[in-house]
Amino acid sequence: MEQRAAPAATGMSIQTWGLLALLGMIWGGSFFFARVAVAYIPPATLVLLRVGIAALALHIYIAGRFGIYPTLRARWREFLLLGLINNAVPHMLIFLGQTQIGAGLAAILNATTPIFTVLIANKMTEDEKLSSQKIAGCLIGLVGTAVLIGPRALAPFTGDSGPPLWAVLLPVFAAVSYGLAATYGKRFRGVAPPVTAAGQLTASTLLMLPVSFALDTPWQLSLPPLTAILAVLALALISTAYGYILFFRIMAAAGATNTSLVTLLVPPSAILAGMLFLGEELTALGMLGMALVLFGLVVLDGRVFARFRRA
Repeated sequence: MEQRAAPAATGMSIQTWGLLALLGMIWGGSFFFARVAVAYIPPATLVLLRVGIAALALHIYIAGRFGIYPTLRARWREFLLLGLINNAVPHMLIFLGQTQIGAGLAAILNATTPIFTVLIANKMTEDEKLSSQKIAGCLIGLVGTAVLIGPRALAPFTGDSGPPLWAVLLPVFAAVSYGLAATYGKRFRGVAPPVTAAGQLTASTLLMLPVSFALDTPWQLSLPPLTAILAVLALALISTAYGYILFFRIMAAAGATNTSLVTLLVPPSAILAGMLFLGEELTALGMLGMALVLFGLVVLDGRVFARFRRA
C-alpha cells in the first residue's frame, strides 16, 4: 500500500473506474485466497511464499529498468524497514488472524488503515494535520471497528463461542502497521513506483526467510492440496504482483487521492467471495460495523460532502 496531484474523482474516465473496481476485487480476493491457503500452510511460510513469488515476478517484469539495482544498493536499509512494516508484519498478523476469522471480517477490520494513517501522519508529519472533517471520519470509523470487535471483547464473560479476541485484533494491528508504512513511504516519492514495490517485497522476502525456517521448518511440511497451491499463486501473482502494477497504473492516470478510493471496494468483494465460496456469513452487527467503517472513510475522504456543498 504505497504511494502526484490528481484530478477530481469526477475526472476519472470510465476505463479508470473499471480498473479501480478490478483492483478492489483483486485486493478483496487476497483475503479469500489467504483464508483458503492458511488452512494448509502456516502463516509465516505463507507470507514468505506470497512476498517471495511476487518479488520474483516484479523483478522479471522490471527487467533491470528504472535503475532498480543501484537504487536497491543505495537504499537497502530503507527498503528493509518498509518491507517490515508494509509486508512482513501486517501480512503475518492478518494470516494469523485468518486462522480463526473469515475473509470478510478480516477485510473490514483492515479497512481501518486510512484512519490509522491519518492519525499517525498527524503525529509524524508537519503537512498532514488533523482537521474537523478528518477527526469526524476517524471517530466514525473507530466506532465501526468497536462495533465489530465489541461482542468478542466480552466473550470471556458471556460465553460467546465466536472467534477469539486476539484473532479479531490482529487485522487492526496490521492496519496500524500499514498506516506507519504509508507515512514512512513518503520518502520514496523520487523512486519509480515499480522499484519501490519490488524493493519492499525483496526486503520482506529476506526478512521472512529466517522466520519461516525457525517457526515452520517448511521443508518438513506436507505438500498442500492443489486448491491451496493455486490460492498461494493467486495471492502472490494476482493480488500482490499484478495488484501493485495495476495500482501504479491507476495512480498515474488518476492520482493517489482517487486511487485511495479502492479502500471502499475491498471489504465488499472480500465479503462476497467469502459468502459465495467459503460459506461465511455476515451478521446484522457485522453489517452495521462495516457500514460505519465505510461511512467513516467517505467522511475522511471528504469529496462527496464537498460536492454537495458546491451544488
